[in-house]
Amino acid sequence: MPSELSSDLRDPTQPDRATRFARSLLAQAGLGLDGEQPWDMILHQGDVPRRALAQGNLGLGESYMEGAWDCEQLDEFFSRLLRAQVPDQVSPLALICNALQARLLNRQTTRRAWAVGERHYDLGNDFYAAMLDPRMAYTCGYWKDASSLAEAQDAKLDLICRKLGLQPGMRVLDIGCGWGSFMGFAAERYGVECVGVTISREQCQWAEKRYKGLPLEFRLQDYRELDERFDRIVSVGMFEHVGRKNHRTFMEVAARCLDDDGLLLLHTIGKNRRSDVPDRWIDKYIFPNGDLPSIGQIGDAADGLLVIEDLHNFGADYDRTLMAWHANFEAHWQYFAEELGERFRRMWRYYLLSCAGAFRARDIQLWQWVMSRRGVTGGYRRAI
Repeated sequence: MPSELSSDLRDPTQPDRATRFARSLLAQAGLGLDGEQPWDMILHQGDVPRRALAQGNLGLGESYMEGAWDCEQLDEFFSRLLRAQVPDQVSPLALICNALQARLLNRQTTRRAWAVGERHYDLGNDFYAAMLDPRMAYTCGYWKDASSLAEAQDAKLDLICRKLGLQPGMRVLDIGCGWGSFMGFAAERYGVECVGVTISREQCQWAEKRYKGLPLEFRLQDYRELDERFDRIVSVGMFEHVGRKNHRTFMEVAARCLDDDGLLLLHTIGKNRRSDVPDRWIDKYIFPNGDLPSIGQIGDAADGLLVIEDLHNFGADYDRTLMAWHANFEAHWQYFAEELGERFRRMWRYYLLSCAGAFRARDIQLWQWVMSRRGVTGGYRRAI
């Protein structure tokens, strides 16, 4: 950022300079501030550019939640912004402090790990049932041959089962089981027994009721407490909450719980650069203490413990998944409007659509890793 702008940003009497600079940055991505195109910003308050330049996405997101600006196609706004790498040109001091905290502190200790369950996943099962598919799968669908959200989620679950080579009678561990979508699918279609751990009371209670009668056990438990053997281990959409200080611990747990000839499937969102740190707005309002891993960080964590058999990226499918969730959210908002309020609606819309734009821009990825204890004899064969 030019030094002259930095001094102006600290002076609340100089909004015009910040607006001009923001306009020049947005122009690099084909974006504007006047709403001429559906992906342009429409300013309702003049201090939005200053807040965004001073605080990054935290300032931009909070001002959107407050109604200070709008955009007809928020997902495409973020896709274009990130594709042009505009955020890389803004590095306020607050982001530097955030980076130091992420690198130096363990923000996902056993005590702190429960925060995301209480603040995000315990919003209410009715709320998530209205937004998600019938199985309540809250992770990326697999759209290769799917035409609906339900088909994409079933295809994803079946893909996991086939990659793991599930057979009747196997005992499977699901680390971060959510509402039990994988466990229910695997038990019904492949005849396996499952143990799932979650840090969300709402998820645990819902899953126990939904899948009563199947050979499934749901535990309200931190993954670090696990110490028993399983034929297969799966973790779908949980590793994003583990944190860089605990990646190795996660792999140690998986290694001690996996049979010698077993397989682990890790399904996780990931970042392109090891140096990237958690987004401040997402951390504050959506996923407290989240931390996306890089390929290098996952490789480091598994080093000497597990053999990487396969790595599959279908991050572009998350764009379509998020847009489907957003459509469901908007279609059912009338049932939650009074309880949650307009600020929450704008917050949730910003979350879903900004993330859709990020995946569309390929700024973040979705990986499925398959790992083994000692290497698959003769080599692993991927099922797609």
